[in-house]
Amino acid sequence: MAGRSTGSARVRAEGLDVLDGAFVARWVRALERLLEEHRDYLTQLDAAIGDADHGINMHRGFSAALRELDGGAGEAPGRMLEAVGRVLVLTVGGAAGPLYGTAFRQAGRVLGEAPSFGPAELFAALRAGLEGIQRLGAAAEGDKTIVDAFAPGLAALQRELRAGTGLGEAVRRAREAAEEGMRSTIPMQARKGRASYLGPRSIGHQDPGATSTALLFSALERAVEEGATP
Repeated sequence: MAGRSTGSARVRAEGLDVLDGAFVARWVRALERLLEEHRDYLTQLDAAIGDADHGINMHRGFSAALRELDGGAGEAPGRMLEAVGRVLVLTVGGAAGPLYGTAFRQAGRVLGEAPSFGPAELFAALRAGLEGIQRLGAAAEGDKTIVDAFAPGLAALQRELRAGTGLGEAVRRAREAAEEGMRSTIPMQARKGRASYLGPRSIGHQDPGATSTALLFSALERAVEEGATP
């Protein structure tokens, strides 16, 4: 999915109201870097209540996704997100691959073939991603899963955009809400996934999936910031 574009310059020129393939590439690149930085930490979290491979799997998947995009800023953003989703399903082991893969594919389908999109469409795409995760995993807030970080992050983004907050500040607050949701999983007893087999022993451990989701929102914030930097 190679290509060249002046997308990042356009984002700067239009005050972050227009996002495109360059933005998607920045987001995936930022997430791949964060997953590399936190790979051992995510795996350590997963060792307590899972298979001890979440960090390894997630970094492998997003590294492959980044290679697939190959800086493809000339591609339709929606198609880029769908490509990321397909790669994640194929390369990320365990439940995370299908869940994150579904999220990116559903987000991409919302954006479709449009060459660019705005903050409202970004929210709609993320909402579709969350809904896809919830359908596939049958998870709700409080189950100690990805949803516990994704749902509050998305709610914060919606709230800020409705209030007229600029995209940069809106995604910052979304990231903060996702991180708060991530931390909220520590006292929870897992009700979904492998961790649920531990019953009360899952209490006291931060959910690795919620943690990688908080990183997803952090990467989103970085992608917006980089697009706003001359």
